[in-house]
Amino acid sequence: MIHAKKISLVTGGAGFIGSHVADHLITMGHKVVVLDDLSGGFQSNVNKKALFEKGSVTDEKLLDVLFKKYQFNYIFHLAAYAAEGLSHFIRKFNYTNNLLGSIHLINRAVQYNIEHFVFTSSIAVYGPNQTPMREDLEPEPEDPYGIAKYAVELDLKNAQRMFGLNYTIFRPHNVYGERQNHGDPYRNVLGIFINNIMLKKPMTIFGDGMQTRAFSYIDDVAPYIAQSITIPKAKNEVFNIGADKPYTIKELAQCIAKAMKVQPEIEYLPARKEVVNAYSDHSKVKKVFNIKRHTPLEEGIAKMAKWSKKVGPMEGKKFSNIELYKNMPPSWQKLT
Repeated sequence: MIHAKKISLVTGGAGFIGSHVADHLITMGHKVVVLDDLSGGFQSNVNKKALFEKGSVTDEKLLDVLFKKYQFNYIFHLAAYAAEGLSHFIRKFNYTNNLLGSIHLINRAVQYNIEHFVFTSSIAVYGPNQTPMREDLEPEPEDPYGIAKYAVELDLKNAQRMFGLNYTIFRPHNVYGERQNHGDPYRNVLGIFINNIMLKKPMTIFGDGMQTRAFSYIDDVAPYIAQSITIPKAKNEVFNIGADKPYTIKELAQCIAKAMKVQPEIEYLPARKEVVNAYSDHSKVKKVFNIKRHTPLEEGIAKMAKWSKKVGPMEGKKFSNIELYKNMPPSWQKLT
């Protein structure tokens, strides 16, 4: 058995947000164990001071081994297949990974008396709600990804009432920055735009590009997720976290083209079914975490563009577990 003063499990810790959270926990003095199946992340993202375990949160036998071996104090659950639009067509896969995998962790958190369970949900739980989206609004998720995330939120609240499991839930949105998998063709619009530019392809926009999103730089999100276990007022609370100012997708494309030093070339595709306007209110998290500054979009994109150019274009992985093709965007059908 490994003994440590503070030991944290970070699921999805080889991925984008998870690897940054792991870095901050290590800076805070934690011993960090990263669990990741590398389906969307890269082992090169894992901090050299972390212990890496390859595997999935859906593997209950592996979870039993890890919980017995490490005796975790904290769980930071960031592992997910976070493709909102695609989730309509991979319903079983979505619920298996994003819901059942989470329940496996919650069960063991209760069984092993975990001190605090930190969960990254999503503003996808709000659905087509009023904007800016606030934590006191009734969630109305309209895609299976958002449904799964909200179900986990409800289960954590139930586990707190029933078993005393303390939690903090974050609802981040459109997070971008260094280490993002810009080769994924289904999710992360900034990464898709940057990768297309490096491949000398046009940036592809569904619909007219007037959809609005607030894009959140990674350093405005990951540190607070890590710090949440040290802040009493964050215990058993839900927080929106990310940038305040919304931009249209067309404005985003212009900003990325400028950072990549190219003339914007845009290809418009048929509109897909999605929430048109999605951005949230962050007054609650700003107050509790004493947040004073957010990274301006141009500044954050410049940093991501610089990193992406060093890494170079990535080849996207085709998703091989499509369950439904009805109403799937034609551009996605070509990938399957």
